[in-house]
Order: sequence, then structure tokens, then C-alpha cells
Amino acid sequence: MYERAAFSQARTEFHQVLLSSCLTIDSQGKPSNCDSSNQTSIAIARGIADRLKLETVSERAAGQTSGNQFEAACADFVRATFLRLEHLRPGKWSVEHVRSRNRLEIARFEQYSHLIALDRIANSDPELAAALGSDYTIIPDVVVIREPEDDAVINTPERLVDSDVATLANLRKQYGALPLLHASISCKWTIRSDRAQNARSEAQNLIRNRKGPLPHVVVVTAEPTPSRLASIALGTGDVDCVYHFALYELQDTLVELGMVDAADMLAVMVDGDRLKDISDLPLDLAV
Repeated sequence: MYERAAFSQARTEFHQVLLSSCLTIDSQGKPSNCDSSNQTSIAIARGIADRLKLETVSERAAGQTSGNQFEAACADFVRATFLRLEHLRPGKWSVEHVRSRNRLEIARFEQYSHLIALDRIANSDPELAAALGSDYTIIPDVVVIREPEDDAVINTPERLVDSDVATLANLRKQYGALPLLHASISCKWTIRSDRAQNARSEAQNLIRNRKGPLPHVVVVTAEPTPSRLASIALGTGDVDCVYHFALYELQDTLVELGMVDAADMLAVMVDGDRLKDISDLPLDLAV
């Protein structure tokens, strides 16, 4: 009997979680992730929902509620998949849904710990605070974390390090290294112009303000409309890639609806490695 791959099963379970929480359809047949005033968005979202076998009838939840539920589901999916790749990416890993709205949440990681000192100086100098604005404020939705390692682990195959060398390396726990931010995942239930800009700004702040290795910077979204996906997926220099919660279902829907232009736009993003399916994310994080 054919046994489904673990990631395929995890993808199905991810969708089941969404179907029991934020992905619903109202009494007018409008899925909760569509733009209710845009017929194209409604049609595409409905096509995706039909393929996911959406049967839950409910009024649209508040945006913040849907967003929080989507973030939690994304965190659970990454945890259920990425943590199985230890044979490809050895280390002590964890995946967290960041519920704190502390604007210095990011400072608990090695690459951004200096932001605490920057914030302290800014708070004592109004002119500096005005100049900096919120450029160093970063609040991820989901983070993938690597813990620093004991020397005993590093020296497992042979004695590689001691007190004379590599004393500033970020991976050595005994020299006070903080956890490393391996990935920052921005979760956008839908994409409007302001949300697209927010995701880009967050990515640019992660790039500009780091000291050390740049974490993976990605976006996961349930936005159904290719033109809105393009607003964040096209172009390079900020986010690594955008991951769609149901890319295969989106592609099939556009073909069924005969939306040639939309399908062509989607193909540009997919063929250009700017848009992938949620199931691609854990393996990309292992790179």
C-alpha cells in the first residue's frame, strides 16, 4: 500500500487546522481569505477552498484573530517538518510562534543583541530617537532558533577548539553566545498594499541591523490573488522567497477558471523562484 510522505501528511494537517479555525466561508459563499469586494479574489479563493474541501460556514473573523491563528498554524507546520531534518541540519533547534509584541523581542538573539544598547541610548537622546525612528524595531511572527553548542559537542569527532582559538565564534556556548536567529517568518493571512510594505520593511530592518549571519527572511501567505502576491514576491533584495499556503490548489484553480493572464503572472513568480508552496519551506530552511 502506498505510504504518503511525511511532509505531504503535514501539509494536509496544516490545512485541516486552518479549516477548523481561520479558513471559513460565509453565508454568501465568500471564503475568509478573499477580498469580499473583489469578484476575482472571491472566485480564486473559492476554488482553492473547494479543493481543500472547505465545509465550515462561518462569518469572517476579525483580521487580528485570523492572523494569529494563521501564525500559530504556520509555526506548528514548520515545527512538524523542519525539526525532522536534523540529518541534513544538525544542531539544537526550536520553532516559536512569537506572541510578544515587545519591539525589542529580536534582541534576545546573537545577531541583534546590540539593539538593546541602541534603544537605551535612543531613549536618553530625543534627537537620536527621532532620527532612528522605528528602523531597528523588528517583531517576527515565527522564528527558527539555533542554540549555541557546548565545546564537548563541537569536539565530538576530535579536539577542534580550545581556550586559545575561536573564542569569539557565535556557536560556542561557553563564551556567552546567545541563541542564533536562523529564520524570521512573516505570516500574512492576506496581502494588501500596507501589509506588503510592512513585510518588506521588516526584512530590510533584519538585513540592516544585524551583526553576524543573516537569518532566512521569508513570508508565508494565504492571499489568493496573483497580482497581490506579485506585490511582495517579485523583486529581490529583501525577502528570500514567498511561500503560499496552497500553491498547487491555486495553480489548478486558475486553470479551471480560465484566468490565463493571472496564471501567466503566477508562473513568472514560480519559475523565477520567488513563490513556492508551503511544503518547500522546511527544506529551504535546511540550506
